[in-house]
Amino acid sequence: MKRSLLIVDDDPRVRTSLVSALGDGYLTVRAAEDAESALAALGDGPVGVVLSDVKMPGMSGLELLKMLKERAPDLDVILMTAYDDLPLVAEAMKEGAADFLVKPLDLHRLRGVLDRVFEDRQLVGQVSSTRTNVVIRGDSGTGKELIARSIHDASPWSDEPFVAVNCTALPATLLESELFGHVRGSFTGAISDRKGRFAIAGHGTIFLDEIGDTPPEFQAKLLRVLQEHEYYPVGAERPERTEARVIAATHRDLEKLVSIGQFREDLYYRLRVVEIRVPPLRDRMGDVPLLAEHLLRKAAAATGSRPLHLAPETSEALMSHDWPGNVRELENTLTRAAVLATGDVIRPEHIEVGTTVDAVPPRLISLEEMEREHIARVLEATDGHKSRTAEILGISRPR
Repeated sequence: MKRSLLIVDDDPRVRTSLVSALGDGYLTVRAAEDAESALAALGDGPVGVVLSDVKMPGMSGLELLKMLKERAPDLDVILMTAYDDLPLVAEAMKEGAADFLVKPLDLHRLRGVLDRVFEDRQLVGQVSSTRTNVVIRGDSGTGKELIARSIHDASPWSDEPFVAVNCTALPATLLESELFGHVRGSFTGAISDRKGRFAIAGHGTIFLDEIGDTPPEFQAKLLRVLQEHEYYPVGAERPERTEARVIAATHRDLEKLVSIGQFREDLYYRLRVVEIRVPPLRDRMGDVPLLAEHLLRKAAAATGSRPLHLAPETSEALMSHDWPGNVRELENTLTRAAVLATGDVIRPEHIEVGTTVDAVPPRLISLEEMEREHIARVLEATDGHKSRTAEILGISRPR
């Protein structure tokens, strides 16, 4: 099936040049002169991605984006404009734009963005339409749960629960009870029957993070779930059925674990019907600015601050760091920046990236000394602003 693109621009020269440059056999390209014509074109044939100008007579590209997201939530929209307007970029990302490009367009970059968007659509679309088991593999912090949620949200069962379980956060003795539930009296403290996560998931998705760290006895019981679609709550005499779809994730080398007997080979093949590998952030640096804007919106909501944007030099600083902690490190960095920023723009001085730590034993100090050092660091970060420092530390400012 060919990839389909709809170009929306009021400038006929732009439409003609883009149709000519992109309609090269693997991409079906159509064009519309305004937002109203674009909406009408949706009924004329399949559209995978819309590439729209922002400044147009009548309905703007941003208004078109909002309307498209109401009519076809799964449709990807890329906006383009002649102005590098950070607030506009932030608004576009907030409304669900897949990307934002500045004119004059770099054709090489445009092709790269389109390839990424179409590949993401094909990957998530194909996997989401079935109940096939999936393994997502990648370094810690690469956003494996976000991909699992995207697969669930794009599936016909998106109204059913998405239940995430970190398998390393639970002792082996509790993992089985947490996932399968238990009956009253099955162990000390089991004062009543309790549903497990599989029962809660219903016909939805259960996401098992760090599946490679689970003990062999649990792996055997999970294998039965995948083979027979049933499980025994702890202490139960009769099994219960489950229709939940399983998506697992790991940063471990499963093949090595299988070879040394720490992961069941039969479970490995049952889980790995479809495998998705998530590259580390250092291998997809082009995603950093857009990802950072998304994480800033999340951080602003979490901290109760006003909408925040990245200064251009801050984006450059973020892209110069190799992010060994991946998306998780980026999110922590931006959350800290959201707290420290006094305006609505995140500047380089609000972030800490690229620092190295010498491998020396930590200096053992008292809690009182640690507290003083922490207060001093926050004071330095706020340029001595005492009220802001007190707010960050969660204490009342001395009078």
